[in-house]
Amino acid sequence: MSYATQSQTNITVGRDLLERMVLSTLTTLPCCVFLFINGVMLFTLRSKTVFRETSRYILLFNLLLAETIQMAVGQLLYLLAACRIRLTYPVCALIIMFSNLTNDISPVTLVVMSLERYVAVCYPLRHSAIITIRNTAVAIIVVWIFSSLNVLTRVLLLLDFPFEDLESLQMKDFCAEENILLDPMSYEYDKAYTYFLFVSATIAIICSYISVMIAARSASTGKTSAFKARNTLMLHLVQLGLSLVSTMHNSFLGAISTVVTRTVLVRIQIFLYVFIVILPKCLSPLIYGLRDQTVRSSLVYQTCFHLKLSEITAKAEISP
Repeated sequence: MSYATQSQTNITVGRDLLERMVLSTLTTLPCCVFLFINGVMLFTLRSKTVFRETSRYILLFNLLLAETIQMAVGQLLYLLAACRIRLTYPVCALIIMFSNLTNDISPVTLVVMSLERYVAVCYPLRHSAIITIRNTAVAIIVVWIFSSLNVLTRVLLLLDFPFEDLESLQMKDFCAEENILLDPMSYEYDKAYTYFLFVSATIAIICSYISVMIAARSASTGKTSAFKARNTLMLHLVQLGLSLVSTMHNSFLGAISTVVTRTVLVRIQIFLYVFIVILPKCLSPLIYGLRDQTVRSSLVYQTCFHLKLSEITAKAEISP
């Protein structure tokens, strides 16, 4: 009887291990593909002078950098959870705060990019004087400082928790943001800040969109430029919406977990993680890589060059 029980246990453990390996592979492969695409895009945006000296491409680089870091950190946390590796609270908090920093940078950068398009259409004669390389650099620094202040506030709230009352600093669950919000005040602050950030960003982008639409009806404004800016602002709204949905990923899972079994929940989690968390982080290079002719030509060249270089390297390693 004990032998049969042990065999059944071994089968269950083996099946669970196989399932975790398969699911980890299903998330890691697309993540690696998207990281490669983002990496090529980042390299492309630094490869030419026109990209390094144009404000909208500099802002795009900042957005892509933040989203690439988010994707890498998110996949790291997922693999740690899949491997059932439990971190200590300080280590987990450090990773989560770094993830929050880049997660906040994305919507704020989208607002700055929308304002840049607003100035380009509504004040075309003053665009070159307002949107300079120096002002763009200052805007990016302000974005990082603003996001860092939010992270600092989260850290201060976290430090206010009486960790000495815990039996150990070792976490009892996997590393995730909801598992380090030990103090109710931290949870309320996180919720309030998320609402404030996305409502403010949505209002700013919508106002820019309305202003561009009004300018598009004016005879003094280039209609082609105005309609391109309008489409870009619509894409920014879509990106902002996907970023918000990504932020609410854990809330969705919490609500779903009450009505489905654990096995179904895991499968739903994989689906949501790939299509809500990972895929939107690759949306920016796809949007700008396909819409912008300058970026598209450079991106195709860089991608083909890297693939050809990889083939040459692989052949060199195989040949004696």
